[in-house]
Amino acid sequence: MANRTAIGIDIGTTGVKAVAIGSGGKLLAESLREHDLICKRPGWAEEDPGDWWENTVLALQDLWRQGTDPASVEAVGVSGMVPALVMLDEREQPVRLSIQQNDGRTADELVELQGQIHGLFERTGSALNQQHVLPRLLWVKRHESEVFARTRRVLGSYDYIALRLTGVASLEANWAVESGLYDIHREVWIEEALAFVGLTVEALPPVNPAGAVIGEVTPEAARLTGLRPGTPVIAGSADHVASALAAGVRSPGDLLIKFGGAGDILYATDRCLTHPKLYIDLHDIPGLYLLNGCMAASGSLVKWFVREFVGDGHTDGTVFAQLDAEAAGVPPGSDGLVVLPYFLGEKTPLFDPTARGVFFGLTLSHKRGHLYRALLESVIYGFRHHLDVICEMGERPRRVLATNGGVKSRLWRQIAADVLGMPITSFRNHPGSALGVAYLAGAATGLFRGWSDVDLFLQEPYVTEPDPGCRGVYDHGYRLYRQIYEHLRPDFQLLHRGPICRQTTPGRGQWFHKFVDGM
Repeated sequence: MANRTAIGIDIGTTGVKAVAIGSGGKLLAESLREHDLICKRPGWAEEDPGDWWENTVLALQDLWRQGTDPASVEAVGVSGMVPALVMLDEREQPVRLSIQQNDGRTADELVELQGQIHGLFERTGSALNQQHVLPRLLWVKRHESEVFARTRRVLGSYDYIALRLTGVASLEANWAVESGLYDIHREVWIEEALAFVGLTVEALPPVNPAGAVIGEVTPEAARLTGLRPGTPVIAGSADHVASALAAGVRSPGDLLIKFGGAGDILYATDRCLTHPKLYIDLHDIPGLYLLNGCMAASGSLVKWFVREFVGDGHTDGTVFAQLDAEAAGVPPGSDGLVVLPYFLGEKTPLFDPTARGVFFGLTLSHKRGHLYRALLESVIYGFRHHLDVICEMGERPRRVLATNGGVKSRLWRQIAADVLGMPITSFRNHPGSALGVAYLAGAATGLFRGWSDVDLFLQEPYVTEPDPGCRGVYDHGYRLYRQIYEHLRPDFQLLHRGPICRQTTPGRGQWFHKFVDGM
């Protein structure tokens, strides 16, 4: 076969991305099909798995239109948000919208679950938190009992797309590791945790390593997608782990910051290190691990800002370039404006689903560029918070890499270098997670010779050096960032417990006020 290719599909917070790659470092085609994060109530984060599948089909068709031959595809891999919660009925159909990993509705369930599962941190490698699957399952059981009663199987985002492609239910290992339901040392499900919500291990498909081939594209999936029937499909990868692989993170001390819809920071180690303020992941490369921090909102903050302060339909590169230009005209530190980026609560290192977004220090002199720059700075302050935790463990990054959509912004890269005080290496037109899982699929079928071949795709690197003149300003801003949260933490709790006024306008224009408990 003249051309040998692999396909990678990434199920992201704001869209589905698909790429076709070939040996020799060739990115042959790529497509992005956008979808929306659904936030029906404060702190909620849901998506429609049907949108993921529809966009997967459309993105693959885009690849064929760009010249990729489905007959040349040797394997398909899917990556995605983890651990998103997809609940299926006996016909393998979703019984509700997915509850995303950055959803913050489970504050009450977390309080109830404290101390209920013996040795949870020691067994799972992470402290009980809102990202875990168990509190979300408990919430559904309590608030949507009919939905829970119809649930027969639980999957993640990329596992669901792999199921649609192959008809085979599988869970990739990192969904299990991050679920809070899995003993990472014995590699078994924690049955007493499942029993707490009335589920058994039968509700969870077999756990497979990322690069394992789990099945083949079915005739029905082939008809819809254009893929060749019988094309191998691997278990897939957590999106942040695939992004680390695609960025060349494969040695202890490599650090990746990922500017996606959520914000990830990953530190490579050859030991299974754990910390109660972080997650632990299996690297896609056997024998390596990733200390993992994940902020609930990152790029999604930028999208929110554009939608609310620029307007729907203005998400092209011109708008972002204009906002960058406005923000670049603002001095580092945004003239005293500091943002807490906890618009969806916060995961690591706070594990506080009640936290909320804050613009602190606003004056009448602040303009749109100040607000935008302060948002960008807040995400990097969040990365620095994680870096502090890693350094407290005695670890020291040897280099910092950056991937995903945010690195297209020269300003954001410079802010990252200045706040972290280290050079940032990124790559022009780097497809991130989709490339990583495509490479993993190709490696599973012999398309690549070894893990170092991923460097063939890392073309046109650029290094952003920190500006020493900004260090003092950002050290001060970072201290404020940390203190503002600590000062407001009791108020976030009070806000969570307080009443919310719901207003409706029936026929005669009268206002009726209904008070309900918060969240």
